[in-house]
Amino acid sequence: MNSMTGNAGELLRQWRQRRRLSQLALASEADISQRHLSFLESGRSRPSREMVLHLGERLQIPLRERNMILIAAGHAPHYPHRGLDAPELSGVRRMIESVLHGHLPHPALAVDRHWMLISANSAARNLMARAAPHLLEGEVNVLRLSLHPEGLAPRILNLAEWRSHLLARLEHDIRQSADARLIALRDELAGFPFPVSTEPARSDPAREGRIAVPLRLKSDAGPLAFLSTTTVFGTATDVTLSEVTIEAFFPADDKTACAMRQFGG
Repeated sequence: MNSMTGNAGELLRQWRQRRRLSQLALASEADISQRHLSFLESGRSRPSREMVLHLGERLQIPLRERNMILIAAGHAPHYPHRGLDAPELSGVRRMIESVLHGHLPHPALAVDRHWMLISANSAARNLMARAAPHLLEGEVNVLRLSLHPEGLAPRILNLAEWRSHLLARLEHDIRQSADARLIALRDELAGFPFPVSTEPARSDPAREGRIAVPLRLKSDAGPLAFLSTTTVFGTATDVTLSEVTIEAFFPADDKTACAMRQFGG
């Protein structure tokens, strides 16, 4: 669900404003006249199918929303939208599982645009296993699982820092997609309690010169530290595939790498 509504021209205007572009700037980037763009946004002219696709590319509008603008303009959707269980995407599903399995013994998982869990390797599931059962039943939201007081939160040593990092990523997703479900998720997560005392001191030398925010977890083997990477299908032309993200966690120190090898064995 998208929080933007209106006819095709209004939707294009809203996406232009969300990208903080003037009519002149977008017209210049799209190689059309500002007058033409003004007519499209005001509804005086109906955008052609090609123009919607052209502007959608320039504005980096998500494929799902490009289809919505096409429909609002009276055109058929351009981008196919199939579930990952569709026969046409069976190869993609196998590829995702192969990537997750290949990342062992380190944790990796795949999520959709709402951060709902699609799949996870055994290392990631082991880390999630101690969460409350109600957070692991049915559709699992990994951000809720991470920050919920009955989820991973009690085991995250740098909870305030990691929480700030996840909420910032969620804000970025909202700016990119204008998705109402993500806005509701942000509001929910922001209301979860967290111990301020977990925030490292500003003068902590361990934070100086750091290149990324680590995830630090309690474990039976002692503290574990991970750095995460994000992989998306940059050339996807299917709506579902364009919204899949793979989150992979790498050991941030030798102690964690050794512990994960032992866990894997």
